[in-house]
Amino acid sequence: MDNDSQLVAIRNYIYNIFSDDASGHDFFHMKRVARMAKKIASNEQANPFICETAAWVHDIGDPKLFTDSTLAIKEMEVFLHKISCTHCQVDRVIRAIDDIAFHKGRIPETLEGKIVQDADRLDAIGAVGIARTFAYGGSNGQLLWHDDDARQRNTSIQHFYDKLLTLKDTMNTETAKEIAVHRHQFMEMYLQQFLQEWQ
Repeated sequence: MDNDSQLVAIRNYIYNIFSDDASGHDFFHMKRVARMAKKIASNEQANPFICETAAWVHDIGDPKLFTDSTLAIKEMEVFLHKISCTHCQVDRVIRAIDDIAFHKGRIPETLEGKIVQDADRLDAIGAVGIARTFAYGGSNGQLLWHDDDARQRNTSIQHFYDKLLTLKDTMNTETAKEIAVHRHQFMEMYLQQFLQEWQ
């Protein structure tokens, strides 16, 4: 099976898992991250197949989304081998996605990992990132914002200050750094308008 055929199979695999997600971690998130990872890989002279594959599967095993993370990753490995990915390719994909989560606070060791981390974080900021923030908040019963300072902590707007506004300065590649600037500025403008309207 050639790389193009493998990527079609991976896309279908991901669609079957994430097509009904309403938390902002849906199939289209994976598709955007895969497309961005491919673009960054091209600019940064990285392996495009490893980057795109890792981007498609980067949320497999995320504890927020899977009750058994270890099982989900094992099943993904079996699937990748089934579509003729080599042991080396599977290992590189696993390494690429291992350290990308924000809560882990790590910088991936491999270039492919850095690229997928950048692509994932770019999808968390800007206009789509704003929409995903409220989708995730709503799916988890989170308030938009609150007049009481003590209750603001667990709101969707507070998430911008806790995480999203910090992402621009965590980008690994020059390509992602350039893209992040505009998306960051858009979020700042949005928050200013939101808080003005809230009052």
